Amino acid sequence: MKNYTTETIRNVALISHGGAGKTSLAEAMIYTSGAINRLGKVDAGTTTTDFDAEEVKRQITINTSLAPVEWGGVKVNLLDTPGYFDFIGDVASALRVADAAVVVVSATAGVEVGTENAWKEADDNNLPRLVFINRMDKENANFTKVLLQLREFFGVHVVPVQLAIGAENAFRGTVDLVKMKADIFSGDGKKVAQEEIPAELAAEAEEYREQLLEAIAESDDDLLMKYLEGEPLSDEDINAGLRIGTLTGKIVPVMCGAATLNYGTQPLLNTIATAFPSPADLGEVKGTNAETGEEIVAKIDADGPVSALVFKTFADPFVGKISYFKVYTGTLKGDSQLHNANKDKDERLGQVFTMLGKTQVNLEQVPAGDIAAVAKLQVTATGDTLCDKSLCTVFPPIEFPEAVTTFSVEPKNQGEEDKVASGFARFLEEDPTFRMERNTETKQTLISGMGELHLEIITSKLAKKFGVEVELTLPKIPYKETIRGTAKVEGKHKKQSGGRGQFGHVWIEFSPLSGGEEPFAFEDKIFGGSVPRQYIPAVEKGLRESLESGVLAGYPVVDIKASLYDGSYHNVDSSEMAFKIAAHLAFKKGIEKATPVLLEPIMYVAVTVPDNFMGDIMGDMNSRRGRILGMEPSSGSQIINANVPMSEMLKYAIDLRSMTQGRGTFTMKFDHYDEVPTHIAEQVIAAAKAEKAEE
Repeated sequence: MKNYTTETIRNVALISHGGAGKTSLAEAMIYTSGAINRLGKVDAGTTTTDFDAEEVKRQITINTSLAPVEWGGVKVNLLDTPGYFDFIGDVASALRVADAAVVVVSATAGVEVGTENAWKEADDNNLPRLVFINRMDKENANFTKVLLQLREFFGVHVVPVQLAIGAENAFRGTVDLVKMKADIFSGDGKKVAQEEIPAELAAEAEEYREQLLEAIAESDDDLLMKYLEGEPLSDEDINAGLRIGTLTGKIVPVMCGAATLNYGTQPLLNTIATAFPSPADLGEVKGTNAETGEEIVAKIDADGPVSALVFKTFADPFVGKISYFKVYTGTLKGDSQLHNANKDKDERLGQVFTMLGKTQVNLEQVPAGDIAAVAKLQVTATGDTLCDKSLCTVFPPIEFPEAVTTFSVEPKNQGEEDKVASGFARFLEEDPTFRMERNTETKQTLISGMGELHLEIITSKLAKKFGVEVELTLPKIPYKETIRGTAKVEGKHKKQSGGRGQFGHVWIEFSPLSGGEEPFAFEDKIFGGSVPRQYIPAVEKGLRESLESGVLAGYPVVDIKASLYDGSYHNVDSSEMAFKIAAHLAFKKGIEKATPVLLEPIMYVAVTVPDNFMGDIMGDMNSRRGRILGMEPSSGSQIINANVPMSEMLKYAIDLRSMTQGRGTFTMKFDHYDEVPTHIAEQVIAAAKAEKAEE
């Protein structure tokens, strides 16, 4: 691959709803460019960008893949992203380094929820884009219907630059509304014959060309004057206006084709090369000085000191850790040393390369704006900035969504806990939306992700790569116990069996503790030495140990105060152990008498949904024993804030998607503990006792 300048690079993310054909489109572009000599197919598992074993097996994209193609004197770095919500983290990282996006829409399904989400992600990243209506060769394909949908959802600045000639089995080409000619595809799609527009499409083509000219004129003042004065716009004027309109977001061009036939790929590549921005068009990038925290605005320029952002980490079974990065300033060369500004450590870089799917292509250098990869970095993780030490720049971190689904994980074979932990640790490096923690209260290892499919694939990879099979179950709820009343009780431990005996005797008052930072308070109220000083710490220790298991269901006890106010001792038989046991006995009696209750964790939940789902969501929250705290509008949606018991939220991610057709999102964090209603508490206690009986 030859060396390209910043001006001749295009970084393009392919985004869509799952199943719209992004990977097939990427494959068609790679094939058309001549980078591969055979057109792979998703259902045969032979595409360039879906090479992971899980992707081949499931026929879906799981990881963003890089594929550089050379076309029309430019290098196009294609980023083939996943379409399923469970892998939204990979979309976030790809859009962070892309300079433009191709939104792929199915000609049969039209605008789907994933299309809306992809569009919003592109908006959030301020990306110029075009729409490619794919699958024109499939049954029920309808270009006009999908175009009207696009304009309804995303506005009138969505303008076709092509029309489809035929549909389904009869799809054979496109009308170029700039040249006003028909492109007819044949063979493997690389053959394009230019003909006159079919008579039946002539009137429609004129109508849509007029819309296109109007949109182009409005994108530039000079062109607008020319247009209003009735002067004809030349092809050069139209192409220049189309580029300006696309870069500014005033125009979203619509194109069409059939990726699996490789129909429509050449015009698409031409448009990417001519209308999409290079990194030089973006001009600059913002960062902060790692030492002072001051904002830095760096010019995207191949000269000067190097700075680059690592946006993805991938664990290759043969090469090890591969870090994908985008260079923002300077020209990065292999076998060099850079500084990790986030970790304040130096990092040695080996050979730099680009990736054509899973194939490494070595590079001599990587100029500003280009995307490449390097293997075996020691300290660098996704989101870190690598730069010359003189720069000390940190680029803003990539914002990944919070995990929404949590499961408990156990190895199927005993003794493989360490292998599980080390395997998951590798995935944590690779996937910033994946989480793992050890819950000390429930004694479970918990893994969290963006959905059940996400976690299922991670555990499947664990089995393949590390040879460890695990079981996923719903996590235990970390209930707690407390008391609502007070009780004064006696704890007496007396034992005599030859030789020295054991004697400890205490009177303790137990009462609720509210508003304290600590879950337990101990008060020494002994006067006159009824319990000698040296034994009082043993009493406190005995009580603290007892807190680990309550009397209702064996859950930890919190928010209680214990006051030691009386007792007695024996000169010979008393000991620390005896008083500790006496405290244990008092605790059990006292908690039983002081009206014990079960507490459950209550979560703070923020659900973001379109307005038309508000009623359903609020009704569902009530059925989950939720308490609505308030609502606030947010860019066309509503955010519903509520307190909901954790036990009612274990499968909420799935339920919310189903209730809102995938349009709803939520975040959840622990808020406080509250008393469990009696009828539910009885079930929890019975289940805990049954589980204990089985052990």
